[in-house]
Amino acid sequence: MNFKQLMRENIQVTPPSGIRKYFDLINEMKDAISLGIGEPDFETPWSIREEGIYSLEKGKTFYSSNAGFIELREEISRYMKNRFGLTYNPVNEILVTVGGSEAIDIALRTFAGPGDEVIVPEPSFVAYKGCVMFTGATPVTIELKAEDRFRLKPQQILDAITERTKAIIIGYPNNPTGATMDYEDYKAIVEVLKDKEIVVISDEIYCELLYQGKHVSIAQFPEMKEKTLVINGFSKTYAMTGWRIGYVCGHAEPLEQMKKIHQYAIMCSPTTAQFAAAEALRNGEPEVKRMVAEYNRRRLIMVDGFNKIGLSCFEPLGAFYTFPDIRSTGLSSDEFCERLLKEEKVLMVPGNAFGACGEGFCRATYATSIDKIREALIRIRRFVEKLRG
Repeated sequence: MNFKQLMRENIQVTPPSGIRKYFDLINEMKDAISLGIGEPDFETPWSIREEGIYSLEKGKTFYSSNAGFIELREEISRYMKNRFGLTYNPVNEILVTVGGSEAIDIALRTFAGPGDEVIVPEPSFVAYKGCVMFTGATPVTIELKAEDRFRLKPQQILDAITERTKAIIIGYPNNPTGATMDYEDYKAIVEVLKDKEIVVISDEIYCELLYQGKHVSIAQFPEMKEKTLVINGFSKTYAMTGWRIGYVCGHAEPLEQMKKIHQYAIMCSPTTAQFAAAEALRNGEPEVKRMVAEYNRRRLIMVDGFNKIGLSCFEPLGAFYTFPDIRSTGLSSDEFCERLLKEEKVLMVPGNAFGACGEGFCRATYATSIDKIREALIRIRRFVEKLRG
């Protein structure tokens, strides 16, 4: 059978994630330190796990409604109102998904297809461009710049918009850079987008992992709320990556269509995870504050360490990533990461895995213990000093 001829070309030409090969390599190494996996090293807080266990003990293992249990959607609605002043009807303006990734996928499949364009600022989460390509649409990339602290600028959006633009994906706090956007940053962008027939897919999965200021959602601007789909979830904030639970908030009309895709492909999100997620929103905030405080300690150590090594690293104010500049070593991002892993057994991810403009940088996560971070910095210093003779 000629599978190549049968399979869709846009799937075949989409490259696999540039991250995975490094994870495969580190699995074969002893005493290696990973600064590569974007996953909290904390266990899910006990009260959240207990709620999941209790739901199983009570035999609550049946399907929920397609949109998710109404009790969870009500908790999400309260959270969005209390935290950001955003009002969403839990009946028809909130959809519970299998992680934030599914929400991104079905949002794109609802609005984009062959002949359409979706604006994707980079460096960014690797799934954005792939999900656009899977729809048959064309990703139009914007190159965020280190000198702008990887913040999105209005002129960049204007330059990228064409008559075929259907959507723009905005993800802050940012993966992989840790960059954030404040009110004034968004205000300038709103002036560009408010009168355009363009949907904003706002990925806010790291919104609670902030170390300075207060998270701002573009949906908080009245002229943008209707045209914005807010994506969020529980994986990063509550250390619930394996639970696979997320959600999208937005206007009832597109959410009804997104629910169709979710209905046919997924049916509903895992019910055990839904019960746990509701508990996370009710009582999880103290544990989140504890985790954020620890991330902050690690963040400061890692940023200071990279700068002392001579790998310039701007201060990330959100998420749990640093994005040091490795161009002074004379190596490409791939060469640096491959040699560092083989010679010093430290895993970092090449910046170009998150877009071509990430070349010359590497991503290092501080979602690991301080002891491991300190040891990794010692090994990285030794590696860089060898390179410099």
